[in-house]
Amino acid sequence: MTTSTPQSTLSFPRETFAKLSPHPYLLAHLQPSSADKPSTRANGRTPSQFRTPHINNGSLTHAEGSAVVRIGDTTVVCGIRGEILLARDVPNYRSDRTSTTPSSKSGYNEPKELDLLVPNIELATGCSPAFLPGQSPSSLAQSLSTRIYSLLHSSALVDGEDLRIWYQPPNMTEDSKMDEDDEEEGSAIMEAEVKAFWTLYIDILFISLDGNPFDAAWAAVLSALGDVRLPKAYWDPDREMVLCEDKIAQSKQLNLRGFPIAVTFLVFKGKEQDKEQWILVDPDSFEESLCDESVTLVVDRSQGPGTKILGFSKAGGTVVDREELKQIAELAAIDLKDQVRLYGRIIRLNVVGRPQHLGLYQRKYWYANAKHVAPGHLNDYESLSHTPASRTAPESNGKDDADVVLCLSCRAPSKTVE
Repeated sequence: MTTSTPQSTLSFPRETFAKLSPHPYLLAHLQPSSADKPSTRANGRTPSQFRTPHINNGSLTHAEGSAVVRIGDTTVVCGIRGEILLARDVPNYRSDRTSTTPSSKSGYNEPKELDLLVPNIELATGCSPAFLPGQSPSSLAQSLSTRIYSLLHSSALVDGEDLRIWYQPPNMTEDSKMDEDDEEEGSAIMEAEVKAFWTLYIDILFISLDGNPFDAAWAAVLSALGDVRLPKAYWDPDREMVLCEDKIAQSKQLNLRGFPIAVTFLVFKGKEQDKEQWILVDPDSFEESLCDESVTLVVDRSQGPGTKILGFSKAGGTVVDREELKQIAELAAIDLKDQVRLYGRIIRLNVVGRPQHLGLYQRKYWYANAKHVAPGHLNDYESLSHTPASRTAPESNGKDDADVVLCLSCRAPSKTVE
């Protein structure tokens, strides 16, 4: 009597299954065989779970503001350079559109009309197999630059007053020149005028790309703008040019209007006969290759208890209708509370951690040794033991300022890096 040996079933590793049948592979995770198992994605996250962002400010030494943002395997570097644009070099510039005093607000949108905010995104860095070095700018890079540019102006994030360079002419009249005693009589008050503007060039460089490029790029721009320190600039009437102070203590920070956060959702469709679909937040590159429909929300929870929607865009597909868009907005308003709070805490901790009031040489040395991080503070964004009030720079002891090195996270004095 012969016995037949059972045939061994053919099995593949997870990586092979994902490459051969990516759609059934993701569907098998989102639609488990047992009702007791939760619906999870191939990366182990739930459909509404974000990747934890890691943000570090002040990483570039030759920029007015910079930030490095890492979300999963997507890493973005943003550097902001400030250049001066003279008002006389602006074609058809009308000074009457600008408020006559620095404190007053004008309805004229100078950052948009004069192109004072110039974003540029670079993807041809070998960040992914789809973007090899030396290639021309891709359509994705151009579309991301356009979306960043549009959101910068539609959200009115940067106040145009922060970009103006004013000049107050001296109050001199012919009577005052002839007789100083009669200076108060008949003297005319000269109005302040704008002589130049700061132009911010926002360069965004992708080091690695694993999905959701817009959210990562916008987080880098937002964090870098919060890190910007513009030197004090003034108009020299004798030289007829703008001069800048080299003292760090006299530099100024941008007053950002709000704290908008961009969040992207993808719609993954199951089997056609089942008509099931899943909303995936913060997608990676594998999920983006399987979804044709995306929804991006830009929300701001920094002003009041409610949620303000600053942007709502949808691309591709026909699955999501108006009612489902409303459900996504309501879902975002609820689920984004912790995410917005986390982003705000990370950026505020990094901005406070920058040594604004150190000496110039001391500050340069701090940046040169920025790779040193005190033990226990690497990615310590959730620690509440280091409050902003305790983050003060150590006083100089009269010796070489290069002996002082600060921790990136808490600005605590540490040993000198050799």
